[in-house]
Formats: sequence, structure tokens, C-alpha cells
Amino acid sequence: MSSQPQASNFAQHDAQLSAVLDWLAEALPSADQIVSERARLLLLDTLGCAIAGLAHDEVSAYVLQLVVQQGITCPGFPTGLTPSHFGQVMTMAACWDEACEGLASAHGRPGLHAVPAAVSMGLDRGASLATTLDALVVGYEVGGRLGAAWRIRDGMHVDGTWGVVAAAAAASALLNNRAPVGMAAAVEVAACMIPASLYYPVRQGATTRNLYAAHAVSRGIEIALAMAAGITAPRQAISEAAALTFDPAQVVALTSPGTWLVLQGYFKPFAAVRHVHYGAQAALSWREALDTQTQSITAIRLQTYPEAVIYCGNRAPVNAIQAQFSLTYGLAHALVRGSLGPMAYDLDTLADDEIRRLESLVVVEGTDRFSTGRGAHLTITRDGAETSIEIDRVDGDPDQPMATADVIAKFERFAAPRLGAANAAALANRIVYAPLDQSLGDVLNGA
Repeated sequence: MSSQPQASNFAQHDAQLSAVLDWLAEALPSADQIVSERARLLLLDTLGCAIAGLAHDEVSAYVLQLVVQQGITCPGFPTGLTPSHFGQVMTMAACWDEACEGLASAHGRPGLHAVPAAVSMGLDRGASLATTLDALVVGYEVGGRLGAAWRIRDGMHVDGTWGVVAAAAAASALLNNRAPVGMAAAVEVAACMIPASLYYPVRQGATTRNLYAAHAVSRGIEIALAMAAGITAPRQAISEAAALTFDPAQVVALTSPGTWLVLQGYFKPFAAVRHVHYGAQAALSWREALDTQTQSITAIRLQTYPEAVIYCGNRAPVNAIQAQFSLTYGLAHALVRGSLGPMAYDLDTLADDEIRRLESLVVVEGTDRFSTGRGAHLTITRDGAETSIEIDRVDGDPDQPMATADVIAKFERFAAPRLGAANAAALANRIVYAPLDQSLGDVLNGA
């Protein structure tokens, strides 16, 4: 087979992933206080982003086509979604405003794939909060490792690729009480169906991109259900699948068992692709150090790390998804408005004359100057004088994590317009502090 020479580059991953699954079968994430607390926040943040995303016309119209007579119940969601449809909707809505979590080493969002899969199955099967969090972490740990070891090829988008494996692992962990045989079978079958998602729609501003992770999650759930029904799985499909889909020149070993990647993930303070955060934070720091007057700015230079330049080089965006992937727009909006939230992508805001003027001035350069690997150096010329700001970390980075109170506040900000302020605050309190043996349905629905 033509894939064999490339598959040999990935051959180590079959055994390495098997060892990781054995570890996850024995470890109990919910029994580790630090891991459990992070998993609760991951659930909270993803749900908050999803509740906010459901307000968008495209999302709500799509959801209405999936509703049936009976189904899962969750605050902010219409009643009557099957587990796979609920997982799909939660995922699509969560990424719509580009405000959900990520893991820098994975170059993607394992939580976006793991959380909805675990929540949908947890609600459907009446699982406890602890069981749901354990399954969520399993999916995260599998997805995070694959994302770090499997780099997408040029022209691809990471969402929905290895995420289908993460979703299948999470759903299977909940269905099978983290039995290694069940999780391994689901992972092998998911590997056979890894999509090769394109970056191309992002350049055009097509919201198709928001279906990538959503379909990966629904597929992962269906795979786990199929395995539970007795559908058989192949062996060692991981290396074969990776060779066909990912770049064989950038292979690394999977992170070994015993390391909780979920503790290394980040929450986003801004509604934008993570690469945009550093330039936006530099702009906010410039405003704080100087003032908010931008009309006399005549030149802007942004130096940032090369990966950001590759994935977020969209200029003069005309719709939300282009702007979410635009270093120049995120920087200009932060300079003018002093923020970068979901409202940044309203059509009126996208057409703002001062934001568009500043965005056209920005010159972007790639550089490896940042000690942390990521960062931004911003130089602004105003009234003939140059001033510079440099940052190499933002809130949510591993060495600068968002505080629990900040994650809760973000959830309440995102969920309150749909749930009401009091209901949003009460839901956040239950997710963060409810007893682990309480059912997930009771935690979410307040029974």
C-alpha cells in the first residue's frame, strides 16, 4: 500500500495510545480535586459559549430542523434533541463566537469535542456529574495528545479531524465506565473516519467551518453507540489513519500517561481565534498605557509568531468568521472599542469607519522573538511619535490562567441574555460547586 512508508512514521502511536487508554481506565479524574475543578470549569465555559451561540439566526434555524418529540433537556436549548443531535448542536453553537477553550500544544480544541460528547451521553443516560466529568477528561486527554502529535497538512483546518477520536473516546468512556476495551474499540473505529477539514471556507467567510467539530462530535457519539451494540473494530487503525490525513514530517510521540493535559488548556478572555488574542491584548495594553484616542494614528506594525500569521491573515473581513480569524481586525477593534467580545462581529461593527481605517494600516510580520513561543510586539505611530508594547502571555495561558471567578463571570455574561441573570448565576454555581454524586441532569436543570 502507498500509505505504508508514511504509516511507519506514526507506528509508535498505536502502542502509545493504548497505554494512555489503560491509564485513563485506572485513573479517576473526578477524585483528583485539581483535575475535577478544571473539568467543571471546562464544562461551564463550553456550555456558556454554546448558550450564547444558540442566539444566532443560523444556529437556531438549524436546531429547529433537528428537534423531535422527546429528547434531552438543558437550559438554553430547545427540548427534543437526540444525543447525537444535542452533541452536534452544542458543539456548533459553542464555537460560533470563537470564544471557547483550547490547548496550545494540540493546536486545537479538545474540549470542544469532548465536552458535548460527554454531556449529551451523560444527560441521555442519567449519569452523575462525576461520571460525566471523568468521560469529559478522557476525551480531552485523548484529543489533546493526538492534536500535539498529528499536525494538519497545508490547507486544512484542525477542527473535526482528530476531534472525532476525542468525541468517540468521551462517549465510550461514559457508556462503558471507562473500560479500556470499549474505549479502544471506539478510538480505532473513529480513526477510520477522520475527516480532512478544509481551511478554505474561512477565507470566504463561509460558516461551514462551524460544522466541522459538530459533525465530529455526533459521529463520535454514534461510533460509541455502535461499539456498545457489538459492531466490531479493526486493530491498529490509528497509524494508518494518521498517515493518510496528517503531515508525516511533523510527527512526535504522544504525551505519556500520568500527565493531565486538561490542566494545560486555556480559556479565552476574547471572542476570537487564540492567535488573535496576543495582538488584541497588546492593543488593550497600549490603550491602558497611553489613552483611547486613535484618530491621529498613522501607522501600525504587529510582530507576532509565524503560526498566527499563517492561520489568521484575513484582511478587511466582511463577515464574522473572517473577522474571528483576522489578526488585523482583532487588533483594530481592540484599539477602537477597548474590547473583543461577540459583539465585535455585528455587521455594523464590521463596517465601523475607524476600525476599518486602522485595520488597513496594520503591517503584520512573523517573528520567533518571544520566549514563550507566542506573543505580540505592537508599534504604533501617532502624531509622528512611535510607541511600542510587547506581551508574551495573555489570560488563559498555562502560566497566567483565568481565575475561577473570571470564568464564572464570562459564563454569566454569555448566558444571561438567554437565561436571565439570576438563572445564569444559579446554573454556574451548581456546575462549579454541586456534589459530584448528583446527576448531571439535576445539576444542569436545577431539579
